[in-house]
Amino acid sequence: MKKLVSLAVLLAFATPAVAAPSYLTRTSDGGYRVTYDYTDKAKTGWYVGGRADLNFWNWKNKYSVDDAMVDLGIVNGDYSSDKYSFEPAFGGSIFGGKRFAYFWRAELEAGYLGYFEDKDAAAEFSMQIPYVMLNGYYDFTNGLYLGAGVGVAVPITTVDMVWADGADRTEYGVAPMAGIMLGYSYDLDYNLVLDFRYRLSAMTGLDQRIDNIYDNHGGVHWFQNDIDFILDNSISIGIRYEF
Repeated sequence: MKKLVSLAVLLAFATPAVAAPSYLTRTSDGGYRVTYDYTDKAKTGWYVGGRADLNFWNWKNKYSVDDAMVDLGIVNGDYSSDKYSFEPAFGGSIFGGKRFAYFWRAELEAGYLGYFEDKDAAAEFSMQIPYVMLNGYYDFTNGLYLGAGVGVAVPITTVDMVWADGADRTEYGVAPMAGIMLGYSYDLDYNLVLDFRYRLSAMTGLDQRIDNIYDNHGGVHWFQNDIDFILDNSISIGIRYEF
């Protein structure tokens, strides 16, 4: 009995020395008042983010020249077209958007589909494609989402030829662009979301003509490259921050 009384006295003296939790305030009558106030963070619906992607381009270069270039042997009759299938190019994008009606999102995306280069004995060809798209998404409860977008691409082509003076070697195009998307979102924490996306997009191409091509006899000729349609398969991983 004496041991129990001694333990109770010891606890009585020791208890005041122990700091109370931050959410408790001591009252004058010896009790405690709860002062901790927790308010759940409500998201605004707005978000920003970025993506890194691997793109696979498909298109065809259709060449045409004046007859004199063929007659002089500058080009031959087989020099009519090049077809490119699933050519890889690394790109990326930044984006911002807003969620509305819970399942829907609207997003503005500005990106770069990458850079491609090809060389042969007579010419060097390169193409790069920046773009801007307005996207709409529908989010399912399991993290999957579907989407579609429309926008404008700016394909930039450069043709360096052995016999050209280089004055008109680069062409800037403006091409309508559209795409459909399938993706998956995974919440890393309350604000950060990991985003995986596949997009199939298509855009019109551009025509590039080089007029100042010279032969060994001083003649002036022309060369034209027509790109009529570009198809892109894009696989991307991204992060978005939800406010």
